[in-house]
Amino acid sequence: MIDAILDADIGIDAPCRVDVILADGLIRDVVPHGDARITARDGAVIDAAGAALLPSLHDHHLHLYAAAAALQSLSCGPPDVADADALQAALHRRHAMLAPGEWLRGVGYHESVAGDIDRHWLDRCGPARPLRIQHRSGRLWILNSLAIAALGVCGSDDDVPLERDAQRQYTGRLYDADDWMRRRRPRQRPSLRAISRELARLGVASVTDTTPDNDADMAAVFAAAIERGELLQAVTMMGNTDLDAASAFVSGRDVQRGAHKFHLHDADLPEFDTLVAAIQRSHAAGRAAAFHCVTRTDLTFALSAIEQAGAIAGDRIEHASVAPPELLDWMRRLGVAVVSQPGFIAERGDTYLTDVDADDRPWLYRLRSVVDAGIVLASSTDAPFGRSNPWQAMHAAVTRQTDRGLRIGADEALSPEQALQGFLLAPDLALPRQRRVERGAAADLCLLAEPWAAARTRLDRVVPRLTLRAGRPIAAAGDG
Repeated sequence: MIDAILDADIGIDAPCRVDVILADGLIRDVVPHGDARITARDGAVIDAAGAALLPSLHDHHLHLYAAAAALQSLSCGPPDVADADALQAALHRRHAMLAPGEWLRGVGYHESVAGDIDRHWLDRCGPARPLRIQHRSGRLWILNSLAIAALGVCGSDDDVPLERDAQRQYTGRLYDADDWMRRRRPRQRPSLRAISRELARLGVASVTDTTPDNDADMAAVFAAAIERGELLQAVTMMGNTDLDAASAFVSGRDVQRGAHKFHLHDADLPEFDTLVAAIQRSHAAGRAAAFHCVTRTDLTFALSAIEQAGAIAGDRIEHASVAPPELLDWMRRLGVAVVSQPGFIAERGDTYLTDVDADDRPWLYRLRSVVDAGIVLASSTDAPFGRSNPWQAMHAAVTRQTDRGLRIGADEALSPEQALQGFLLAPDLALPRQRRVERGAAADLCLLAEPWAAARTRLDRVVPRLTLRAGRPIAAAGDG
């Protein structure tokens, strides 16, 4: 446990150097620097030497187990893999590292690499082992013939969700069917140890896991991972309708029930009245509704359903990828929050400039307009579908630059302080509260290596010196 942090600058708008006293997982006191009756020789005391001390970061939208699996997977898309030749070479390099019969798992594929690849492309260009590659949207897996066979699929199966071509042959493309694939190929969950420590290294002490099929069993899985020291972060867990039954939810301070996650796809929208009823049931159970919305159609449908059901505080739109003025105003009137991924402008912006309709480009991942409209704006990385570094996401929110240096929606840029605030909001957006270093607050803290005045000019290079959760270090500079 850390007892005190001395000479810390907790000012964002102006310097404010203080001594912060910690006890029992809380901030016991904050006093002007030099007033604390404690020195660096007394117990576990940190000398901040004037560096910025912030609340720890909260990532408002990610997928922990998918992120853990991605760390063990091959990157198959930009910027690591740029074209078909590079993809083929990467697949064969990874093949040479694996044991015979072991599956090769790829992630992050985008059509800009080699087009709409399918089973036949993988059979022709990939290695001779079971192979599956996930599209960067997270919705699609592409399997080769050996992978299809390993799942026990035969051509006569009518209940297999694999896409078929005009000749009724499997293309190897599998949409929105992760549960089906897990049942066919049960396996041990990946360890959260590596991804958790990477998040802690970056100052993240709590997250919202937004995986839509999370249920009460998953809450117990997260709680057990925390108990055995594998997972260092507190988790707010979104999930399916099963979590409406609070009695079925295993929770404590470390794992909290989150919103009901609705994953919309404009090509396959649910029946409207059924959706409205599901929202109302979750509202009655004390849960907000959260909608995945990456198109105008998604967002229009979601807002219509929320309006019909009756909006409550905490209802939220995940992504709001395309938000023209009329939909932005509708969100404002309903009082929903927006959970954005500022880093997508950097990571995906170059393909947005070619793939997204020209009419939609001005409204991509709007930030300043959301803030100016008085809408609650929370920030996230969407790891593993985005890079897990929140400081790089903040940098993108400020610069609005793609990886190639092009700017998208420059008028949507935030100040460094606004970009930071998106990761400092408390997890419960029903009562949007900016977390601060103040007496009585949880001792979930992030100590930088320099004052905020310096860090704000190079957000993408920030690496915290120390991350605390409930007063305990969960990461320190130099940790391997």
